[in-house]
Amino acid sequence: MPELKQLHAGHAPAVLAFELANRAYFAASVSDRGDDFFDRFADRFDALLAEQDACICAFHVLVDEDGSILGRFNLVDIEDRAAELGYRVAQHVAGRGVATATVRELCRLAASRHGLCTLRAAAAHANVASRKVLTKAGFVPVGPADSADVGGKPGNWYRRDLVLQG
Repeated sequence: MPELKQLHAGHAPAVLAFELANRAYFAASVSDRGDDFFDRFADRFDALLAEQDACICAFHVLVDEDGSILGRFNLVDIEDRAAELGYRVAQHVAGRGVATATVRELCRLAASRHGLCTLRAAAAHANVASRKVLTKAGFVPVGPADSADVGGKPGNWYRRDLVLQG
């Protein structure tokens, strides 16, 4: 059974393998990360962990039973009990409800573990799968997103208010 885990240093090789294996798939719907991302992966990964240690972001990976990464689910720019949600799942599990179930789980963690009240996410109009994930996970469209927020493509911002568990 896949498990959502907070990112740690030991995940680096599996995250790199995930990104490389799915690069073309991701580039079809979001901007490609570029060769520099892969050339400087270790530095970038260390920077992510530093942001997480500073409580600016909370990065998560969905880890399969074999240790491979099935998806990345991130809370970024945590401030004033709000954050932006970003996610991506491996091509071989896309369309199976994995992203929706994991986004729902991350919403629960965002409230209970991080004390967040609101999550926002941007999705391109053309990214039908991502828009479906967001709406199935309880997000509602709240207005247009700047094209810079969705890889140079037109899109919308979505929002979900969270319930804090007491």
